[in-house]
Amino acid sequence: MNNNYILEMKDIYKNFGGVAALKNVSLRIKPAETHALIGENGSGKSTLMNILSGVTPRDRGEIFFSGEKVKINHPRDSKALGISTIYQDLVLAQDLSVTENIFIDKLKEKGNVFINWKRLHYLAKQLLDNLGFGNIDPREQVKNLTVAYQQIVEICKALTNETKILILDEPTSVLTFGEIEKLFAVLQDLKSKGVSIIYISHRLDEIYKICEKVTILKDGEFVNEFNTCDITKQELIYNMIGRELLDLYPMRNPKIGDAILEVKGLSYKNVVKDVSFKLHKGEILGFSGLVGSGRTDTMSLLFGLEKRTSGDIVFKGKQINFKNTRQAVNKKIGMIPEDRKLNGVLLDQSLRINTTLSNLKAVTMGNSIIKRRKETDIVKELLIKLFVKYGNIDDNVSTLSGGNQQKVAIAKWLHVNCECIIFDEPTHGVDVGAKSEIYKTIDQLANEGVGVIVISSEMNEIIGLCDRAIIMKEGRIQGELIAKDINEINLINMSIGGTSR
Repeated sequence: MNNNYILEMKDIYKNFGGVAALKNVSLRIKPAETHALIGENGSGKSTLMNILSGVTPRDRGEIFFSGEKVKINHPRDSKALGISTIYQDLVLAQDLSVTENIFIDKLKEKGNVFINWKRLHYLAKQLLDNLGFGNIDPREQVKNLTVAYQQIVEICKALTNETKILILDEPTSVLTFGEIEKLFAVLQDLKSKGVSIIYISHRLDEIYKICEKVTILKDGEFVNEFNTCDITKQELIYNMIGRELLDLYPMRNPKIGDAILEVKGLSYKNVVKDVSFKLHKGEILGFSGLVGSGRTDTMSLLFGLEKRTSGDIVFKGKQINFKNTRQAVNKKIGMIPEDRKLNGVLLDQSLRINTTLSNLKAVTMGNSIIKRRKETDIVKELLIKLFVKYGNIDDNVSTLSGGNQQKVAIAKWLHVNCECIIFDEPTHGVDVGAKSEIYKTIDQLANEGVGVIVISSEMNEIIGLCDRAIIMKEGRIQGELIAKDINEINLINMSIGGTSR
């Protein structure tokens, strides 16, 4: 084999229940190379990386590491080679401390009966400092950290091994732009030390920023390998989805009406502080800011997930004080949460149940008997409207790709006919084709007069989609931008306490 490559995967095949997940797929990685692996949801990226990580056995194919043929049948085989994986769905022990999670396999030193906690806390602090996240307390329980900080703990955990290849699956999906820049600096430092990085992401701008090469998969097959400097973004998208995607964001022609929602002096503990704003019919209102800025906490108060400490919420001219989310739904307010797998869908239930669960009255007779034919027609109509790719409406949602799971989470609220709908990170972990379809759905909802709120850590999403943007910092509204002033400079400046230009 070619010794110029630290890793070669050749002619990899994998079937699940007779369905081909990978067909004759190859991947080549050079030492100290940052190599992107991209494709639509369901293209086979995760399956290929699970094979490399020893989680999933391959049916056919060969793997060469530093020119030598190797067998990877178990995660320990992969680990022994120096391959570390950081998954999109974090695998941390929530009730253990940061230090315990980082050194979970190395708590005791050889020859010692007791654990030297002082030394481990010190080493954990060093790792966190080196990543630029020294504000994370090594003694803190992981469950008390934000998702973004938990991601950093995962990276520290991987770096405790003698890593030669680091696999990152959507590593920035929960990070803000400031944290992303810190992560990129860490990856650049690792690369300078000879570590190869396999970078899986739907954010094409990031791929052009840090990756020298890109391998594209489609429908479980190898499409091509490119130098990123030799292919345009449009060409990349065409190779990935098989069609041109000229306009990712719909051309907005808003018809903004009267205020449908008014928030006055909203406060919650020390998390949301004196927040006031209005949302109009037909408007897409963006909420931007760093992790911990209070964006999601504010929306949780609106949706009845938390009880406000003080302040007023006026919806359609009437004071509201939701004690639970059911009351919000009854008023036709919906919310697609950031974590779809935990809060957005029921993975082990069918598409049918997930779609109609939020409004069972519409498909029942006498509040007890489900009208099966009516339910089927409604579900199929909504899934077609959202371009959901599925086999049968009675299949579990867990069988779908991430993008299609997100569309089912949205379908649930279209069934309610919401007049106000909140999208929290609407395209988290979603491929570019599905992103475009979700953006069209958001645009269509606004065009139908629905008041739409979009929380997003992706600046391009706020810039390309929103009619107005509110920027939060440390629980307060830092400022507001109208469409023509929404740009990266203004969003960054205001999120860190500055002003717009």
